[in-house]
Amino acid sequence: MTAIRLLLVDDDPLVRAGLSLMMGGAGDIEIVGEGADGDEVEALVDRTHPDVVLMDIRMPSVDGLTATERLRARADAPQVVVLTTFHADEQVLHALRAGAAGFVLKDTPPAEIVDAVRRVAAGDPVLSPAVTRQLMRHAAGTRADTRQARARDRLAALNDREREVAVAVGQGLANAEIATGLFMSVATVKTHVSRILAKLGLNNRVQIALLAYDAGLPEE
Repeated sequence: MTAIRLLLVDDDPLVRAGLSLMMGGAGDIEIVGEGADGDEVEALVDRTHPDVVLMDIRMPSVDGLTATERLRARADAPQVVVLTTFHADEQVLHALRAGAAGFVLKDTPPAEIVDAVRRVAAGDPVLSPAVTRQLMRHAAGTRADTRQARARDRLAALNDREREVAVAVGQGLANAEIATGLFMSVATVKTHVSRILAKLGLNNRVQIALLAYDAGLPEE
């Protein structure tokens, strides 16, 4: 089995050392590089070709939010998981909107951080339903009417079934739960999610969830 190529980006050398030690113990993860600031990320990605970037948000020169936006705007960009110390930091929401596949807290147990990297490499977001709902409530609480109108206009491109799937994603449901609730196969759910991403120009299902909440759909 091919190892997951991981790039670590954090301005704290002790955090990087801890993450390196933690990830180095996983036989299916290979650390291909380390960076200390967001301004190094694109060059490091070009040189090391990672599958996943584990990136701190707060860094001195270029923060992880800006680095994520720049990286995810590129073709064939690696997945990004942001590191944070807060559950509902506004910057985390911005990072997710920019295309990050999720986030992990810095005090998360080591095994869960390793699992997060594996999940993101496999195409799954690193947001549990409980944490997703917490973030979405925070997003909804700061939603402006203009943002809601824009979100509804974008979602108008979906057909009825895709809209139902988008709402379910916004509720933090996993594919199997969506399949059960909407009486379809998991494979069909995945197909709908892929079509939603393509139609709306989104990077991952986290962005689907945020857009659904911007539009107010899960609340209806």
